[in-house]
Amino acid sequence: MNRRIFFQRLLGGLGLITVAPAVAIANRTVLIQESPVAGFQFHEGEFVWSSLKVGKALTLVREADNVHDSNAVAVYCHTDQLGYVPRVENTAVAQMLDRGEHLEASISKLNETDDPWDRVWLKVFVA
Repeated sequence: MNRRIFFQRLLGGLGLITVAPAVAIANRTVLIQESPVAGFQFHEGEFVWSSLKVGKALTLVREADNVHDSNAVAVYCHTDQLGYVPRVENTAVAQMLDRGEHLEASISKLNETDDPWDRVWLKVFVA
């Protein structure tokens, strides 16, 4: 029995507390990181730039066999690869994907700039 259920039963049975249903907790998402999309200039990002919008859902794809980075996590908008979660920030995301945890990602910022590291930003959430 997990700790939360134990305390709900113990304290709730004594009439000391009331606890909201677990369903309400299950629908929360927690932001775990916000990062620029790395390698934007090398993938399809420029071709789909006009269709990108803040809040648009992104897909994270684990590339464990990537020869350049064993923690590589590719970032896609539909079937178009925008780039990667930056190498210096991808370890936790890669480990969570490897464990089968459900992560969601979306575009958090779009910048009209020549700096490819500042064009598209993403937020990653645990759902």
